Amino acid sequence: MHNLSIDIGNTSTKIAVFAGKEIIHYQRFEALTVDELLLLIEKYSINKSIISTVDEEIDALEHYLKRSTAYIRFSAMLTNGVQNKYQTPATLGLDRWAAMLGANGAFPGNSCLVIDAGTCITYDLLAADSTYFGGSISPGIAMRFNAVHQFTGRLPLVSWNAEMEIPEGRDTKTALQNGILQGVINEISGFIALNNKKESALKVILTGGDADFLFNQLQNSIFAPQIIKDPYLVLKGLNEAIAD
Repeated sequence: MHNLSIDIGNTSTKIAVFAGKEIIHYQRFEALTVDELLLLIEKYSINKSIISTVDEEIDALEHYLKRSTAYIRFSAMLTNGVQNKYQTPATLGLDRWAAMLGANGAFPGNSCLVIDAGTCITYDLLAADSTYFGGSISPGIAMRFNAVHQFTGRLPLVSWNAEMEIPEGRDTKTALQNGILQGVINEISGFIALNNKKESALKVILTGGDADFLFNQLQNSIFAPQIIKDPYLVLKGLNEAIAD
């Protein structure tokens, strides 16, 4: 018997099938269909399932999950041993909360700073005693490039990619690339330094779409020994919510 975690975001749906804590199948869809869901349930003999979603129109998926599995919809009310001290839990992003459960499950008894680098960059601290008070939300990399173009009269929209080295700012294009990309690295380094003062033996977990780029850029930093990259942290947190 296996568990199925489904994370429905703004642009794609990610799923993982778990045997205990181990991912035995991962897949990304533009949109998960009922037919694809039924194939997963049958192929992996799914016992328990959970969905985290920004889309309320998932009645068809939920119908089949309820019929074939022990199903729940994820919410901030599912704590699995993590104390949620966020003052407005109803507005807490589900991906942020799932990441806290994932970090707690992966590193019990450790303090963890989770940095989720996607549309926005979120910084969330889990204390060693499994208490969560909140964190910070900052513009993501693509958002920063778009913002300097949209809110100025003459600055161009400049591209970037995860394989590039941060260039020296020798013209307008490279000045924008340097300022934004180096600014993000400096921001992340600052958050790590700040939280190192709050918690001892802090583990830093990078996840999200821009995690590869950031992980590579931080390998020469003094914080490199602390940093772990985990692209599946949110899905692991969803699995923790339905674990026995």
